[in-house]
Amino acid sequence: MSRVLRWMEKAKIPEEAAILDIGTGNGAFLVELAKHGYKNLTGIDYSQASVELAKSVLQSEGLAHVRVKEVDFCSGGLEGYDVCVDKGTFDAISLNPDNRSEAKMLYVQALKDSLKDQGLFSITSCNWTKEQLLERFGEGFKFVQELPTPMFHFGGKTGNSVTALIFKRVH
Repeated sequence: MSRVLRWMEKAKIPEEAAILDIGTGNGAFLVELAKHGYKNLTGIDYSQASVELAKSVLQSEGLAHVRVKEVDFCSGGLEGYDVCVDKGTFDAISLNPDNRSEAKMLYVQALKDSLKDQGLFSITSCNWTKEQLLERFGEGFKFVQELPTPMFHFGGKTGNSVTALIFKRVH
């Protein structure tokens, strides 16, 4: 969360930007976004229990105005966002053994539909490398930057345990 928030501050994302938290879970990231002054926030999750928990967390923080919806992101129907943030949802979707390649294509299409032209997409993945993500999001998106993530050394090789990339929606 802090890595993405630092990027948003450096990128000067306006406080009024429409921000979508894909796979919001307990809503903790929405709370942090609100604490950093962002006002136009929506969190989605396919889990009704997660949505209820997120709403409860937001209410206890005095943030009942933040929208949380029960939505399967891959079903589409979302649009008009300046920034979409994914902190593991693509990992979960793309590792599901049922219709894996179709699910990844549906995710990318839903993302294209959700973002405004020139909108920004932040993805954090512990399952995919930078190269794999660049390939997956190569069509319809322009790579903007890689966010610094923890590195490890093993057997003479260096790698990252997490990949965090920023893309821009282009036509």
